[in-house]
Amino acid sequence: MKVGLTGGIASGKSSVSAELARLGAVIVDADQIARDVVAPGTPGLAAVVTEFGPAVLLPDGSLDRPALGRRVFADPAALQRLGALTHPLVAQESARRQAAAPPDAVVVHDVPLIVENGLADSYDLVVVVAADEAVRLERLVRDRGMSREDALARIRAQATDEQRRAVADVWLDNSGTPEELLGAVGRLWRELLAPNSTGPGTTGRP
Repeated sequence: MKVGLTGGIASGKSSVSAELARLGAVIVDADQIARDVVAPGTPGLAAVVTEFGPAVLLPDGSLDRPALGRRVFADPAALQRLGALTHPLVAQESARRQAAAPPDAVVVHDVPLIVENGLADSYDLVVVVAADEAVRLERLVRDRGMSREDALARIRAQATDEQRRAVADVWLDNSGTPEELLGAVGRLWRELLAPNSTGPGTTGRP
């Protein structure tokens, strides 16, 4: 079973992904893959530097992600150019990991931009993690040390809740407590995901 997991920045998607992994899902983390494809020495990083200049590099030659983020999240055209460079690389590696998973696995693709990139139809089930904008803004400022301006730019560069609702098969509201979110994930696993898998931590097919 191929599941798309998405949600805006600071919505709590990573917490959901971690809990699904604990329950037995195979996780394909697009954010981690996106970092891997622009690691030092990769063609992906060379392409980013060619497009945006050496100012997006740290002194050790690795990508300065905050600097690149400030550049592209304030400029939709720049964000589109970055996506054109990195998204094909991420998609290729994600497909390789999907193919390598056991045939009876529940494979969860943790992908922030399912809506923005029109990928919803690629999955058997789309799960959206959501939280109020004010809650997400507070988390970004408090937990990631962003300025309010940078945090808002990140949020506004992504899809709206209305756009995400249009593709969601499951909507997980994370405006409450962590315990409430984990409870919702547990129900999702028991009711929709575990019956499709005979892997560890599942109930098996009926």
